[in-house]
Amino acid sequence: MNDPTREAQAPAEAAQFWENLYRGKDAVWKGDPNPVLAETAAQFTPPGRALDLGCGEGGDTVWLATHGWQVTAVDIAPTALRRVTQHAARAGVTDRVSPQQHDLAENFPAGTFDLVSAQYLQTPYNLPRADVLREAAHALTPGGLLLIVDHGSVRPWAWNTDLDNTRFPRPEEIFDQLTLDPAQFTAARLASPEREATGPDGQKATVTDTVVAVRRI
Repeated sequence: MNDPTREAQAPAEAAQFWENLYRGKDAVWKGDPNPVLAETAAQFTPPGRALDLGCGEGGDTVWLATHGWQVTAVDIAPTALRRVTQHAARAGVTDRVSPQQHDLAENFPAGTFDLVSAQYLQTPYNLPRADVLREAAHALTPGGLLLIVDHGSVRPWAWNTDLDNTRFPRPEEIFDQLTLDPAQFTAARLASPEREATGPDGQKATVTDTVVAVRRI
């Protein structure tokens, strides 16, 4: 039988985990945009409204804003969102960035978007990810794109390097889990590209990304 007290505490535990992660360091990420997102967003002419799910410190958010997008930046951690605001101010794009605190396991930001970005939206805590991403797809405008990029291999600098036998879902599996109506949505890209990545201490490694792009018809 499930312990209702433990279930009730889970959202608070997740929020505290991510808040502690950001509060414990001056900067967790390098601030550069994720390459698949930059490549994909550059294909939109003109840029429109974007939603950055799990935005962290705002590397993707600010890149999108500097390239003409109006961006809603969502994260669970207040410290991360403060850094988004600071990053946007330094880049001169404060008017194009709207930081919002959400626990996506509990609620989803309002609005419709031309691009929804879910870059490495993976967590050690329980998250109804397929439900969140399905809702993200339904928040797209007609012709809009949901871009999901997941880890497709264990990075040498990750906290789970002992999980050598971890099975990473294929792009087709992730798309199928969304159970989207084929009359409304289509898979625009399902791929597992490799790239050279740099870790937080300058380590280099070849890693695999799992890319799922969903287009609203």
